[in-house]
Amino acid sequence: MTYEVTVQATRTPQGWDLTPEGADGPVARVRTLDKARPAILEHLAAADPDADHSEATLVILPAAGELGADVRAARTATVEAAAAQEAAARATRDLVIRLDAAGYRSADIAGLLGVSRSRVSQLLHEGRAAT
Repeated sequence: MTYEVTVQATRTPQGWDLTPEGADGPVARVRTLDKARPAILEHLAAADPDADHSEATLVILPAAGELGADVRAARTATVEAAAAQEAAARATRDLVIRLDAAGYRSADIAGLLGVSRSRVSQLLHEGRAAT
């Protein structure tokens, strides 16, 4: 099950205290924030051992007000860019298949799209495998 958990990270002399949204206080402490995901997943598993938390999306925000908004905006922009890139790749692959079906040669498709012939071949292979 995919769901989002927002975690407030508060800097301490020992590292970072992690407080999930809705918790009364910190549930974990990590030395560096790259260790936050496993710590929070461990907490979630202990709190609800029957649920699968492996697909949880963690949004870790610093306690400092404005920086938290900036972190969230940067994460959102990254997710949106990845989705746009995936959509563009799918559209390009579909176009390559349609151009091929219309009788265009691989060299011509490559020239139209500004990619190499080998990329055209790869896209055709991917497209055929997807159907």
